[in-house]
Amino acid sequence: MMLLRAQPLTAVAATFRRTRTMQQIHISRRLYSERPPENKRGELDITTYTPERIRNFSIIAHIDHGKSTLADRLLELTGVITKTGKNKQVLDKLKVERDRGITVKAQSASMFYEHNGDKYLINLIDTPGHVDFSYEVSRSLAACQGTILLVDAAQGVQAQTVANFYLAFGEGLGIIPMLNKVDLPTAEPERAVLQIESAFEIDAADILHISAKTGLGIEQ
Repeated sequence: MMLLRAQPLTAVAATFRRTRTMQQIHISRRLYSERPPENKRGELDITTYTPERIRNFSIIAHIDHGKSTLADRLLELTGVITKTGKNKQVLDKLKVERDRGITVKAQSASMFYEHNGDKYLINLIDTPGHVDFSYEVSRSLAACQGTILLVDAAQGVQAQTVANFYLAFGEGLGIIPMLNKVDLPTAEPERAVLQIESAFEIDAADILHISAKTGLGIEQ
């Protein structure tokens, strides 16, 4: 009987990340406003994107803090979908997700983006916002290098915000804090910023103020 040597956890994690990355690369083959190079058969040639030009990220948030709407704007910004007033929760497929604003099943989408002259393949791995689906969140974060921490400017930091933050922190991900819905009359951005600073020790200067609904601050 041959004994198999157990791999170190770091090696297992690295293998898992590479596998997930390759899965995400082949998820979306739609038409883009800025198409990547094509092969001889006219197909999108994903192989031109080397590992250092590929990024996986997710958006984590409490229920109804605007995660799906932010995903819509990012998909529009990168040309995956056209800018129309009809784009609402395009990654939410289930009826309950659309009716109640609760993302239940994680979805994925690939985007092409140019930064400082370099073209990147960016895979958005969506995450549920409900506490009952924290395992889905942890699975998504395991395949990412970074995440957007989204907080509603009117509701502030809530339970799932805290839980998701520590899941991302435990994975060692880069975390980009965003304050959403700053355009609402009920928004209290100053209070929400203080909560973020206190709960997560994040500098107020690093928190982006956006409105996923209107597109304010999305390019940042």
